[in-house]
Amino acid sequence: MSKANGKVAIVTGASRGIGAAIAERLAADGFTVVINYAGGTTEAEALAGKIEQAGGRAITAKADVSDGAAVSRLFDMADAAFGGVDVLVNNAGIMRLASLADSDDALFDSQLAINLKGTFNTLREASRRLRNGGRIVNLSSSQTSLLHPTYGVYGATKAAVEAMTHVLAKELRGRNITVNAVAPGPTATKLFLDGKPKEVVDHLKNLAPLQRLGEPSDIAAAVSFLAGADGSWINGQVLRANGGII
Repeated sequence: MSKANGKVAIVTGASRGIGAAIAERLAADGFTVVINYAGGTTEAEALAGKIEQAGGRAITAKADVSDGAAVSRLFDMADAAFGGVDVLVNNAGIMRLASLADSDDALFDSQLAINLKGTFNTLREASRRLRNGGRIVNLSSSQTSLLHPTYGVYGATKAAVEAMTHVLAKELRGRNITVNAVAPGPTATKLFLDGKPKEVVDHLKNLAPLQRLGEPSDIAAAVSFLAGADGSWINGQVLRANGGII
């Protein structure tokens, strides 16, 4: 781990997959990391232990991002433990796929609650409480441009996240806070790979000119850039981290 930089980062949905890779990378970059999770207590605690063993600093914080009061308490916890927050990474999200004709209310409502309302809740809190000079990185999806069948509701939630990214970047004028989004393509997480036949995975691998799936570390590297000193002039942008798939 590199030397602590004195900055604090909240990463939502960070107990596994892309979120865990982001938390680990930011800790390696010197950030103190707040590992937010909704259900994976054991995984979150194990990740915090791994970061601490490597010389980093991390705590876990259970909160359902779709609950505005819980998000407020999440920021309270970070304030109490570390004196403030400098970086917010909005990674928490779910993906439930069906054609629009076959999408029931539960599929629609759950994705809006977590992907859209959850991001709104954390952005609202960060707008009020993030220290000047901070960074906000939202997770979108390359499905906002690929627009594959069955991704209608999921893609709609992520398009809304991109709209809020652009607007908030303008609203935070005068505070030296950047607001950007990273839009991954197909990424080799357990969640993504589970239940997909080999031929489907092979097809997805070959969609990008680089002929592989993304790795969680690829997405974490893009977030690291936007959260660090080298990303200070990037603001109000969506960075497609997808190997050239679109």
